Amino acid sequence: MAEVPQWHLKGDWFDVCSCRIPCPCTFAQPPSDGFCDGVWVCHIRDGQYGDLRLDDLTFLRVGHFEGNLWTGDARGTAGVFVSEQADERQRNALRTIFSGQAGGFPEVLATLFPNRTILGIEFVPIQFEVADDLAYWRVEIPGKVAGRGEPLTGPTNTPGKWPQLFNAPGAEMGPDTVSTWGSATANRVDAYGFTWEWVGKSSKHMPFDWAGPD
Repeated sequence: MAEVPQWHLKGDWFDVCSCRIPCPCTFAQPPSDGFCDGVWVCHIRDGQYGDLRLDDLTFLRVGHFEGNLWTGDARGTAGVFVSEQADERQRNALRTIFSGQAGGFPEVLATLFPNRTILGIEFVPIQFEVADDLAYWRVEIPGKVAGRGEPLTGPTNTPGKWPQLFNAPGAEMGPDTVSTWGSATANRVDAYGFTWEWVGKSSKHMPFDWAGPD
């Protein structure tokens, strides 16, 4: 990886998917019904790739897979969306990082999920928002993707304190991340040949802090 500069990304990730609550992936288990239809989205709050800034850019993947992500036997297809405001250098940097070619935790994910087909990449307007108190998280690509999650609540939780998981065996954003558990109030996709609506299923938020290529 001699040609890959030092890079560092910090931001927010969440998903909305077809699995029952809680999503088994974070526990290193296969999907609830043997398959997963999901939206997986990273928003970079603070990022750099060498001397190139990547702040306020969003990378979103929609896709279907079967099998356990963490055992190397999962198979799936996905389509990718990236913030349209990214220029050509930024687009290339994001492709390199998220494909796993720049090392860091994305390389681990790529190694664990080799049997995947990427259907394409589009550069589009992406609306992304996470409440400061994590009361909700949402993303929208008009006419293509709508995802929103809200933390789980119930009669025994303290108001304003959300259910969270530490030291997850299958944390999608890597070791030592904290997962806030929720449910999907929106999960609609009409893109790349995928069409679904899975409301009331699993959603979760995690911060991420990645670096590479080391």
